[in-house]
Amino acid sequence: MTDELLSGDQVEAMGLDDWRSMYGAIEAWFATGDFATGLRLVDAIGAAAEEVGHHPELTLTYSAVHVLLTSHDVGGKTRRDVDLARRISAIAADLGVRATPSTVQRLELALDTWDVPAMRRFWSAVLGVDPGDVDDEVRDPTGVNPTIWFQETDEHPEPRQRFHLDLRIPPEEVEPRLAAALEAGGTLVSDAEAPRFWVVADPQGNKICLCTHRTRRQ
Repeated sequence: MTDELLSGDQVEAMGLDDWRSMYGAIEAWFATGDFATGLRLVDAIGAAAEEVGHHPELTLTYSAVHVLLTSHDVGGKTRRDVDLARRISAIAADLGVRATPSTVQRLELALDTWDVPAMRRFWSAVLGVDPGDVDDEVRDPTGVNPTIWFQETDEHPEPRQRFHLDLRIPPEEVEPRLAAALEAGGTLVSDAEAPRFWVVADPQGNKICLCTHRTRRQ
């Protein structure tokens, strides 16, 4: 079925070399090299998307085009996105434009809390966004601000760290990023949940999780 939701692992198995799974979407960056080539790519993508009635989210910069594909009507990735992704890759190849999968990443803020509903109400209000129907996060529908995800924890005094960073990256990027972080003075705190995520601390103990789609529903 074309509207069946796909996990990141399922998408990865489909051999989309240019694309990477990011939460409820698949994304690609194309290095156009100049603005005029980017405009031609965007125009061709728009025409292809209109033909199939499926509309990507596009970001055009001076030297690159970012494409995000998701099936909004079912709230995640489907074969419709995969089919359009293949067509977009073919369009880019015809224009001599290459994808740069290592550029794909998504930063999420993870906030430790013992009262998720209360925190969702506050952060939705202060950011001026609708909390939506996902009960453990606040997502900016414009994509301007990172998602805030609420992680349940025991009640604790205020001085304890509450925020940490979650960085979603392609699976093949974990090893070089981790090696670079350790070389820069970081510490591997835990790989117990790998390949789902690795916990890394900076030289002063502040933590970031290097996350992938592996074993996740999206």
